[in-house]
Parts: sequence; C-alpha cells; structure tokens
Amino acid sequence: MATDRPAPLGDEHGDRPGDVRVDRLAEERVDHRFKGLPPDAEGLTVGALSAQRRDLFTGGFTTPVLALSAESLTHNLALLETYAERHGLAFAPHGKTSMSPQLFARQLAHGAWGITAALPHQARVYRAFGIQRIFLANEVVDAAALRWVAGELDRDPDFRFLCYVDSVRGVALMDEALRAAGATRPVEVVVELGAGEGARTGARTEADCAAVADAVAAVTTLRLAGVAGYEGEVPDADADRVRAWLRRLVALAVEFDKAGRFAGAEGEAGPDEIVVSAGGSAWFDAVADVFAEIPALSLPVRKLLRSGAYVSHDDGHYSRLTPFNRVPEEGALEPAFRLWAQVVSRPSAEQAFLNAGKRDAAYDLDLPQAQVIRDGRTGEVRPATGLTVTGLSDQHTWVSTDEGAELEVGDWVGLGLSHPCTSFDKWQLIPLVEADGTVTDLIRTFF
Repeated sequence: MATDRPAPLGDEHGDRPGDVRVDRLAEERVDHRFKGLPPDAEGLTVGALSAQRRDLFTGGFTTPVLALSAESLTHNLALLETYAERHGLAFAPHGKTSMSPQLFARQLAHGAWGITAALPHQARVYRAFGIQRIFLANEVVDAAALRWVAGELDRDPDFRFLCYVDSVRGVALMDEALRAAGATRPVEVVVELGAGEGARTGARTEADCAAVADAVAAVTTLRLAGVAGYEGEVPDADADRVRAWLRRLVALAVEFDKAGRFAGAEGEAGPDEIVVSAGGSAWFDAVADVFAEIPALSLPVRKLLRSGAYVSHDDGHYSRLTPFNRVPEEGALEPAFRLWAQVVSRPSAEQAFLNAGKRDAAYDLDLPQAQVIRDGRTGEVRPATGLTVTGLSDQHTWVSTDEGAELEVGDWVGLGLSHPCTSFDKWQLIPLVEADGTVTDLIRTFF
C-alpha cells in the first residue's frame, strides 16, 4: 500500500490545507470483512498484501471483485486539476463519491482546495484523517453535529468549515445549538440559492436568500462567507437554463457584496474572501463559463467547483453526461472501474449467470455492461461480443448470449458500471490494478 503523503499544499492566498494521514490504513488486517480478497492473505496487513503486488487474476483474488484502474485514476486526477487551473477555479471535489481518504489525499495533491461533504458523519471521517478544509453542501441543524463542529473549530485554529444555510429557521437552530455548545469561532455559511420550483433544497427566490442573510447577520455564531447551489437540480436542465440559473447565483453574490453583507457585523471580522460555489459532474463547463464572468468584488472571490464523480468516472450515466462530450478539446475522462465476475452457470445457449449481483454492482441508474471475457482456460482476454446484461438478482447477473457467443462456466467477465457513488459504497477495500493485472494498492472506503 502506498504510504507517500502529499506535501502541505498552498494556494494563491498563501494558506494550506495540510496533510491527509492515510499511513495507518496500511496497518489494517485483511480478513473476512473484505470481499474479493485472497483467502490466503488472512492476517496480513493491507500494506503487506499490497507490497506483494499480486496478480488480480492469478494471485488468489476471488470473484466477484471490483478493480480500480491505476492508470485511469491518475489520468482523471490530472485532467480535472488541469481543467480547474485553466479556468481559474478552486476545487473541492465531493467526497461522498468515494469516501476514501487515500483518494482525498491524491485529490489534494492534484490541487484540490478542500473536500466537499454532504453529511456531518462524512465530515467526521474527513477530520479523522486530517482534512483541513471541508465544504458541507447542506444546511446542518442537528444540535449534536453542530456541537461537534464547534469543538473541531475550537480545537484546531487552522481548520476551516463552511456549510449551507437556506432558511431563517435553520439559522435560528444553528445559532441555538452553537451558543449552547459554547462555540468560540463563528461557523462560516453560504446562502444556498435553490435551482427552481420543484428542485431540491435552497431558498427559492433572491428575496428569500436576502432574508436568510439578514438572519445570519443578526447572530454572532455564524458568519456569511458567500453563496452556493447545485445546478444539476435545475428543472428540465439544458445549457441555457443552467447558465441562466448560474447567472442568478453570480448576481446574488454581487448584490450581497454591494449591500455590504460580507463586511461582517459591527465590531466583528468579516470573511477574507467571498465564496461562490456550484458544480456537479454534468455541467462544470457551464460553471466555468459563467464564473469567468464574475466581476471584481470587495474581497477576493473563490470560485469553488465541487464535482466528485470524475475521480473514477463510469461506463454509463456520467459517460453520457460529462461536459467533456461538449468540449472534447479539453480532454476526456476515462472509466476506471471494472467489476470482474465469473460464469457459474450456462444453462442454455441463450443464457448465462455470473456470480455478481445487486450487492456488488451499481444498478440504480443503469445495468452493468459486459465488456470483456477472460478465458477460464487460457487467460486470454477478448471482447464480450454477443453478451448483454439483462438483469441483476442479489448475487447473480443475468446475461443473454447471442448464438455462437464464446462463453463457458469458469470464464471471468469484466463489467463496466454506471454511477460511481453506488459502486464505491459496496466495497470496503478495492484493489488498485495496473494494466497488466498487478495489484499495487488497496483503496479503503468509509460509508
């Protein structure tokens, strides 16, 4: 298991997110908790097993087993780093995709400003491994969670935490909980602009956003740091509608700044910068275009992108939606996941069954795709011509086979997956595999 840790990272404002402490993950013991790993590795540490550089196919790994391509992962990390730099964007990739501190460390090493969370529990995982900047893209009204946030801020003066607010009631609950916790540092908040009627969270109108900002200004436990939202929830999203909503978000930041809302209350310090944040994995090209239009404000502006699925990409949902399809001159992401399953039944010439199912493969957006066959006799890998996945049971993949399709019991089938978030969360230790089949690391997840 790789134990290199990214050096402390700087940015244009001279601050640093710090190290991610992943070394201790190498000390975990391999045992029955982790599916797909070699039975004869029982009792080895993860680091010792990784150091053996076993072959995924001949080194004792059992099917089904999810593999993450080392080369594609490296490519994707570098591509988004370059893209963000080219467009003047800061980057806080959404950690809910992988919940993997090792991947967070690599994202930070590739220029990420911080890591985005959706829930307080996720933020606790991040802090356990030393993440110094967390952007929580939800309103937090749980008193116990806010007590923990207050404690982390008080304990570590270098820790930066931001979260959404989208209601006056939410502000009141946050203030009450933070005062009860004896918080000594204000929690930085960004007002969430909803993506439209019928969309998900967020204040629906600019007037609603202003009311939330007024509520923040009236308490000492919170500090307004910017505005944010999620363009992926724009109803009937297309390029024009998404850009129109993003321009509303930018205009809201401009109006808040003109009104002095980022100056801080009398006698209290305001923020050092104004955060304007959006950006899932489907429209970050629109975010880059519109955020390039943000005018000079009274403070430096951090244009914060939050795309997360890029890290592994996929062979389905995001392969269709990625902005790189619209701007191919900017590059292309590579699907990094492949789920290997074995043919355990070939009851007829038209049908076969693999030993992977809903417990192993993402299926919430698309069924897996049969991509390659590894011959059980020779080890030869060939295209999965004539194979179509038609369904999943708990532990079986249903495969329709065309007449003449070459497939027999014992063959391995490599499946492409759709939706990274529900691929990562089914596996606690994921082999990182080089193109020749060598397992060089094991990626730990915390869901």
